[in-house]
Amino acid sequence: MFVDTAKIFLSAGKGGNGHISFRREKYVPAGGPDGGDGGNGGNIVFEADSSMTTLMDFRYKKKYKAQNGEEGKALNCKGKSAPDLVIKVPNGTIVRDAATNRIIADMTGEGKTFTVARGGNGGWGNQRFATPTRQAPKFAKPGQPGQEREVVLELKLLADVGLVGFPNVGKSTLLSNVSKARPKIANYHFTTLQPNLGVISWRDKSFVMADIPGLIEGASEGAGLGLDFLRHIERTRLLVHIVDISGIEGRDPIEDFTVICRELENYSPLLLTREQIIVGNKADLVSDPELYKEFRDFVMESGYSFFDISAVTGKGVDKLLDFIVQKLDTLPPSPVYESEMVIEEDEEIDRNAYEIKNNNGVYEVSGPFVDRLIASVNFGDDDSLAYFQRSIKKRGIIEDLEQRGIKEGDTVRFGDIEFDFVL
Repeated sequence: MFVDTAKIFLSAGKGGNGHISFRREKYVPAGGPDGGDGGNGGNIVFEADSSMTTLMDFRYKKKYKAQNGEEGKALNCKGKSAPDLVIKVPNGTIVRDAATNRIIADMTGEGKTFTVARGGNGGWGNQRFATPTRQAPKFAKPGQPGQEREVVLELKLLADVGLVGFPNVGKSTLLSNVSKARPKIANYHFTTLQPNLGVISWRDKSFVMADIPGLIEGASEGAGLGLDFLRHIERTRLLVHIVDISGIEGRDPIEDFTVICRELENYSPLLLTREQIIVGNKADLVSDPELYKEFRDFVMESGYSFFDISAVTGKGVDKLLDFIVQKLDTLPPSPVYESEMVIEEDEEIDRNAYEIKNNNGVYEVSGPFVDRLIASVNFGDDDSLAYFQRSIKKRGIIEDLEQRGIKEGDTVRFGDIEFDFVL
């Protein structure tokens, strides 16, 4: 099954906690602290893989979590950092932030990697807190949490040439006759329900052609499966617009051509500026020569290159392929989308932030700074408690509480810990 969109949840690894320990050696009755730092949590990394052609792997598995870093060890040994979790995606996949829809990365280029969620740093062991006046600290810092993010994966096919046009105009027939691709072909509309790729070797050159399922009026607004199909045209370097000029279905080629061009422009104005070759197919079945001549003149007067072919018999196909090869030599490579979101900046958290609320006479202090401080303090140890008091005073929390009118004996709550305020 061809799947070209998926939403998944990513959770990078948490950093390992710092260790609390003291040297215990023979003839050293009071060894100093030797608790090592925790290891870093694993990152989540995307890697572009050209052997993948669909996002089917993400249809059922929706959550990905990297390993946590190891806790620090005694003898100043640092915990082992967790390995990166590498997730392979098809070459040409766009990664968007699910909350903002902004582009995080364009995974175009075989083997390209991008770190989409960073693991947390490991916490400090108690040996980091030793000072001349605090020689036996019984506390350490916890590891920091890893980044979490929900992302949308959107596959935009990488092809040099995109075949566009109404249903049943012969796009699949042309692709099957010039490549080894075998799309479903039948004499009814919407035979093709998913894009097909074919590699074409011609005159010592090769290029990739994509058969985009037929578009209809209103496709840019979601009519039919228009939005699902139009995204795969954005990467193509050259559009081959196929129109049925036979007249056997009673259609007006000029009207069909105009409708498709309008839908391309409505979806993305840039698509209409893409180099476009107009191909009149089913030339062997033309029933109204005047209608054919009128369409050919209209196209050429509009400044487009025009070819009439029969995809079934092969008439005119050689000349078309010659022209496509020549044109591709002059065109720029497939577009690559710029990132609209920088992970480091957008994820930057003020870890010193806190807020104070007066809840029925109880002053509640909360925020990243408080959570991190509480997790690192051993409230049963005098040195650790003194470290806590110095930290909140240095951060300005005591001064803020006084400015809010706190009085001696009032209750202050830090997380689940309550204290009586003492001046």
